[in-house]
Amino acid sequence: MEISSSCPEIVAMFEWARDRALRWAHPGGSRGPLNVDERQPSGTGEGVYLPSYWAGYAHRSGFYSRDFAHQFAGAHLLGLAEANLTMLRRFAASATPEHGYYPVWAFNFDGSYLAIDYRGPDDFVREVPAVFELVERAELGHRWTGDPAYVDDPVLRDFYRHATGEFVTRHGAGGPVARGTGGGIFQGVASYNELSGEPLAEAGDGIAAQYQAYLAMAALSRAGGADGAAFERRAAELKRYFNETWSGRGTGAEMVRAYTVDGRAMTGWGRENSWFMPLKGIVDDGPRNDDYLDFVDAQASGPGRPENVEALTYLPDTFFRHGRGGTAWKWMREIFAVRDRPHVAGGLNGDYPEVPFTLVGQVVEGLLGVRPDAPDGAVSTRSHLPEGIDRLEVSGIPLGDGHLAVRHDRHASTLTNLSSHVSYRWTAHLPGGRTRVQHVPPGRTVTAS
Repeated sequence: MEISSSCPEIVAMFEWARDRALRWAHPGGSRGPLNVDERQPSGTGEGVYLPSYWAGYAHRSGFYSRDFAHQFAGAHLLGLAEANLTMLRRFAASATPEHGYYPVWAFNFDGSYLAIDYRGPDDFVREVPAVFELVERAELGHRWTGDPAYVDDPVLRDFYRHATGEFVTRHGAGGPVARGTGGGIFQGVASYNELSGEPLAEAGDGIAAQYQAYLAMAALSRAGGADGAAFERRAAELKRYFNETWSGRGTGAEMVRAYTVDGRAMTGWGRENSWFMPLKGIVDDGPRNDDYLDFVDAQASGPGRPENVEALTYLPDTFFRHGRGGTAWKWMREIFAVRDRPHVAGGLNGDYPEVPFTLVGQVVEGLLGVRPDAPDGAVSTRSHLPEGIDRLEVSGIPLGDGHLAVRHDRHASTLTNLSSHVSYRWTAHLPGGRTRVQHVPPGRTVTAS
């Protein structure tokens, strides 16, 4: 992909992120070390790598479910669709009854379990939100690629079914929300926030990710020729339960963002279990959601700022989702600005793969607002350009069997179909709530203004 813009900063950011992320990719059939970590810097031997990419600490030779889920869109845009599907299959196949339908947390690049995070079927790292995020990313992969494997592969279908069925039943303690144990990461935690020390049974990031998994399952069901209405109802019921019961009536710091194993409601700042609630869209739109977004921005900008840069990489996505392009761009700039500073776990912030992968995705899905629908040969765009960026174009965006270029100016949007044989139906969302739908044949450029 190539970028052009009136803003030199976004060009430098995108080109750095694109080139840096591709350095973390492994072609299938390459050889490399296994089980490299801080305790075993030389690893335990070599293996033949799957099509894959680094998703986790740079000093560990593997890919992690949480990082993979967040890097997924950027990886697709960088031409790593085969790796996305291959890695997703590994996670899906590991979510067995023996593992409580949790996917194994981390894999070596050859597809074996990463030793530092797996000690046995009852003793491995597992976190509730990751189960649901993998289902959500599968649906995104289908929309970006149109690959029927996301719908038809029996291993993936079983995983989706178990994640949104047996997993919730087994770990829901009779309620609608999947629960963690309140113990450490090797016992199964409710939240991605591993550092709070709170014995959480249910968390905002878990319930929010569960909501999106139901929506994803509805779409995947329909793509496979089944009726997705039951999953849409489950999503709507869970969202209603969250807003009317689970999250309380408070706003800002008073909104409930977790429950402990003894039933105490947790408010205040919880990092992931705070910002995932608006990130996944489970909070009803309106003043309460607006107040909570203000709270998230204020906390992350001040006393609640995470020390690890990879936690910050969720913030642009959170604000883009709610049309706050200026705030999202602010966080993208902050993340890029600290890329050469030391990371809390060693190395530099820019050496954490999540940083470049997510910046790539946030330029295309965020600033350009590209929403794919490859199975239907469709795409929509919505400009989120902030003040200071008057023109932005990215060329070579892969969608289905073709590629396109998207450009936003202050008063117009342009789509170029770079394909020789694929047509697209383009929905351009314009300022003032206007929408234009146009057919874009191969080789054509169309402008909506």
